[in-house]
Amino acid sequence: MTKVKLPTRLALAALLIGAALPTLAQQTSPIAEPSLTTPPAVPAGRRIEIHPRPLLYRRCVDWYELQHRPSGTVLYPQMRCWWVRG
Repeated sequence: MTKVKLPTRLALAALLIGAALPTLAQQTSPIAEPSLTTPPAVPAGRRIEIHPRPLLYRRCVDWYELQHRPSGTVLYPQMRCWWVRG
């Protein structure tokens, strides 16, 4: 009797699997379908380029100054800098 039940069980299992496959094939993942709430993708060719100017920069004045030292008079470089709005 087990020999008769085995082919019957296999046939029944094949029918159940065959009936379930079309329903599984119709289901898609939510990632594959675009959502109605998400905005469409922007084409890659459109870009906004921003090149800001520096807000501040340094302005400097330099000169040479004579300094009297024990070894003798020396020409010594001097520099003064300040920040300026650009």
